[in-house]
Parts: sequence; structure tokens; C-alpha cells
Amino acid sequence: MATRSMDDWLDAYGESHQNPTNKKVHFICVPAIFFTIVGFLWAIPAPLFSGLWACLALVGVTLYYARLSRPIAAGMLVFSLMCLVALSLLERAGITIWLLSLVVFVLAWIGQFWGHKVEGKKPSFFEDIQYLMIGPAW
Repeated sequence: MATRSMDDWLDAYGESHQNPTNKKVHFICVPAIFFTIVGFLWAIPAPLFSGLWACLALVGVTLYYARLSRPIAAGMLVFSLMCLVALSLLERAGITIWLLSLVVFVLAWIGQFWGHKVEGKKPSFFEDIQYLMIGPAW
């Protein structure tokens, strides 16, 4: 089985994201979901420092993207670092990270499924779970 290029992944993902409303919903909800997953990992108690598990997971995420596209990996690394900074600031402000992440996660997924209802096509990750990693890069 041939390895798909990042362009192949993005083109295939884009096929189920043609409707302008669905695109706008994804532009908001996909980064929000990414942020909340980082938030869930941040909230797991860890030795050494807050966010250790989130940092370790993001190293793996960056390596995944680097395998497909270095420019996209660089962009996702910048976004990942922004998520970590935001979570640190929210934690310092006394926000309960896991609770914030849960609320935003649920609302963002509701938005995603509504967007796909408007689109009239099922989410790409029903076809291949790797699309959950392609969505944030798209």
C-alpha cells in the first residue's frame, strides 16, 4: 500500500468540506478541538511540571506532521506552542483546564457534526481515523 502524501490527505479531506458554512464551522471548531485535547492532556497530573503529558504528546504530533510535510509541521508546532502558552495562562488565572476543555470539546463537536449535516457528507474520520490528524492541518 503506497504512502499518501500530505497533498493527497488534504485533497481527500477537502472533498467532504466544500460547503462554505461547513468550512467556517471547521475553521473554528477543529482548532478548538485540538486545543481541548491538549487541555485534557495538560490537566493530567504529572511529575516535573504542569503540561508534561501535553508536551510529550505534541512532540509525537509534530513528528507525525514532519513525516508528511515539514512546512505544515512547522505551522502546527507554532499552533501547538500557542495552545501550551494559552493553557499556562488560563491555569495561572485559576481556570479549571479539564472543565473548560470538556465544555469546549463538546460544543465544538456539536458544531462539527452540524457542519457536516449542512454539507450533507459524513465526517472524513469515519473513513480513516488519521483524518483526525489531517483536519487541524487543513
